[in-house]
Amino acid sequence: MMEKGAKIYVAGHRGMVGSAIVRELNRQGYTNIITRTHAELDLINQHSVNEFFAAERPEYVFLAAAKVGGIIANSEALADFMYDNMMLEMNVIHAAWQNGVKKLEFLGSSCIYPRMAPQPMPESCLLTSELEKTNEAYALAKISGLKYCEYLNRQYGTDYISAMPTNLYGPNDNYHPEHSHVLPALIRRFHEAKDAGMSSVTCWGDGSPLREFLYVDDLANLCVFLMNNYSGNETVNAGTGKELSIKDLTELVAKTVGYDGEIKWDTSRPNGTPRKLLDVSKATQLGWTYKTELADGIRLAYEDFLSNPMRAER
Repeated sequence: MMEKGAKIYVAGHRGMVGSAIVRELNRQGYTNIITRTHAELDLINQHSVNEFFAAERPEYVFLAAAKVGGIIANSEALADFMYDNMMLEMNVIHAAWQNGVKKLEFLGSSCIYPRMAPQPMPESCLLTSELEKTNEAYALAKISGLKYCEYLNRQYGTDYISAMPTNLYGPNDNYHPEHSHVLPALIRRFHEAKDAGMSSVTCWGDGSPLREFLYVDDLANLCVFLMNNYSGNETVNAGTGKELSIKDLTELVAKTVGYDGEIKWDTSRPNGTPRKLLDVSKATQLGWTYKTELADGIRLAYEDFLSNPMRAER
C-alpha cells in the first residue's frame, strides 16, 4: 500500500491519463506528488532522466507518458512512434530500478494484443499472433515496456506492474482533426458540423468495427487501486467489458453534440481492427469495476471540449 505521504512521480501528468491519475491521487489524499513538464524533463534523454531520479528519489512511479495518436498519425510516423515511446519508457523504468523505486506502474494500450485475438481478449493472448499493422510500431514499443517490467521483476525482484487500457476518452483529450482517436475526433467533427450548419458528415470506413471505451477517470481509479492491491508479471486489462459499433458510437456522439444532419460513410477508408474487446475478469476478480457509462462519459467529454477552447482548436 502507498503511504499517504509517499513521494509519487506521475510521468506524463499533462496528458489525458496522467492528469486523471493526479486528480485521483489528490482525491484519495495523496499530496506528495512530483511532476515535470516536457520542457523541464525530456524523458527521451537518458542522462536527464537519470539525474532527475537520483535527485528526487520517488518511492512510487506511474508511467503514463507516451507519444500517442490516431490511425493517421500511427501509420504516417512509424519510426517516430517506435523510437520516442521505446526510449522514454526504457529510460524511466531503468532509472526507477537503479534508484530503488518501491513500485512502478506502466500504462500500455490494448493495441498490444494480436489483430485477430480471441474476443474478449484475455491478458494471456499477448504475443500469440501478429499485430494490427496500422499501429504495430506503437504496440511493439508498449510490449517492450511491459516485458522490461516483467524481466526486472524476474531478475532483480522488483515490484513493477502494468495495466492495459482499452480506448480512453475524457478530460484533457486530444481533439486534433487528424491526430486524435475516434471518439474525440467525432466530438470535434460533429461540433463543427453543427456550428457550420452542414447537412451531412462523412466518417471513415463502414461503421462496422466494434469498440470498447473507458472514461479516463475510471482508469485512474483502477491505476491507484492496482498500485495498492496488485503485484504480478502479467498485465491487467482496463476496460468495461462492453462494446458497441463505430456506427452506434457515431450516432451517440452526434446526439450528444446536438447534430441532426445525415451521417455518411466513406468505405474507401480503412476500418482498422474489426473488434477490440478486453476480457476484464481479472480486474473484476481483484475487486474493481468501472463506474461511468458511455452516454454519461461522452456528455462529460463534450463539456470538457467546450470549456477548453485552446484544446478544441488545436
